[in-house]
Amino acid sequence: MAIDPSADVDESAIIGEGTRVWHLAQIREDAVLGPNCVIGRGAYIGPAVLVGANVKVQNHALVYEPAVLEDGVFIGPAVVLTNDMYPRAVTPDGRIKGEQDWHAQGVTVRQGAAVGARSVVVAGVTIGRWALIAAGAVVHRDVPDYALMAGVPARRIKWVGRAGVPLTPTDDGSWRCPETGDLFTERDGELTPAATRT
Repeated sequence: MAIDPSADVDESAIIGEGTRVWHLAQIREDAVLGPNCVIGRGAYIGPAVLVGANVKVQNHALVYEPAVLEDGVFIGPAVVLTNDMYPRAVTPDGRIKGEQDWHAQGVTVRQGAAVGARSVVVAGVTIGRWALIAAGAVVHRDVPDYALMAGVPARRIKWVGRAGVPLTPTDDGSWRCPETGDLFTERDGELTPAATRT
């Protein structure tokens, strides 16, 4: 574990073995970071956020509570994972809102998924396993496993494999990863790995 002296890590946060926290990052109370993570310069990890093993959160990314980042997730520079569906600074009667005035809804990013630079993911969204969110996208709906999403609002433009490379169609209607050779089948808008690897 290596924590830069300029980082602000709450004493109640749990930091896994081999995890590195860089300059000016902030890890809030009760956050849990697994082993071998990298938290970049100026990144923010909110209270009680759960971060798995081998996760990278790049510079100036904002991960608001109660987000969950599973193992192997990549969060690009300046990504924002929001937590308030209906944000307001004040209540209808003009009082400044406090914790009791709203219910935080976290973003869940499943195993191996990657969220590109400056993307925004709206509160309550789940990003599926090994999905890839293109830089600058705004994600407002759940994302299927292996989907490549781009645009504002984000829509699926391709499928990707575990290597993050777009899949190519095969003659039999399945999909192949050009880097690993992994095969996938598509049904009803979802992609699943085939039983064998060729």
